[in-house]
Amino acid sequence: MRLSMNNVNANINNREECRNDKDEYINNREDNINTKDENLNNKVVLLTGASSGIGEQIALMLCSEGYIVYGIGRDFTKTDDTLISNPNFRKIACDITDTDALVREVKAIRKENDINILINNAACAYYGLHEEISPDKIRKMVRTNLETPMILTQILLRDLKKNEGTIIDIASVTAISSSNPHGAAYGALKAGLLSFGNSIFDEARKYGVKVTTIMPDMTRSNLYRNADFEADDAAKASLDPKEVAEAVKYILERPDGVVIPQIVLRPQLHRIKKK
Repeated sequence: MRLSMNNVNANINNREECRNDKDEYINNREDNINTKDENLNNKVVLLTGASSGIGEQIALMLCSEGYIVYGIGRDFTKTDDTLISNPNFRKIACDITDTDALVREVKAIRKENDINILINNAACAYYGLHEEISPDKIRKMVRTNLETPMILTQILLRDLKKNEGTIIDIASVTAISSSNPHGAAYGALKAGLLSFGNSIFDEARKYGVKVTTIMPDMTRSNLYRNADFEADDAAKASLDPKEVAEAVKYILERPDGVVIPQIVLRPQLHRIKKK
């Protein structure tokens, strides 16, 4: 009988130890979940072109997901008040074609926080026959669409390597078109941005850096304010900027070790109209 009681006591002790191990395992899982949430909330994004259109929707999405967003834009007077008042949003009024001012702003941000994600979204487009596009307009397109992404990537790349960060370049479907009449300079610059992103990924992938280029087709934004055409009114003839923001979210949700180099977004219908 004594032997049996010893066995019973031993079984009880073993069950209590197993219960304790299970409780410890559950606590560890909860700690890991909380740590993951904290890490997500601490991720910092530098986003250009944040005041309207695609950039505004990307900023709204990121803030709702718990990211801290430093949004750069020239004019925030027409920006959604929901974004401006969001505690996760940091408004940075700056003309990105003013390189000295841009570098000063980025250096000031780096003193406050480590940047984990760079989104080169700002864009500028002038359309028409190339001989009718002035040198000033060409220069502005070059600086906005290609030079600024190159400069920001150069400034932040060492940090992104240390943080295993992410670069997302918002280009255009014109980057993969064989010809872009009436938009020759713009298409060439977006093709350059695509090439640049591919090269940076090959340079930095061994450090854990992810680089993706998103190439939207006709999107409802003010990018076409300088064109004599705009998106057709027909349903499914253009993209909502929120769809581009959802693509950004999808990219950022991929697990470690998975990189999506390129995403092309097109509306179901291919239609534009004259203004």
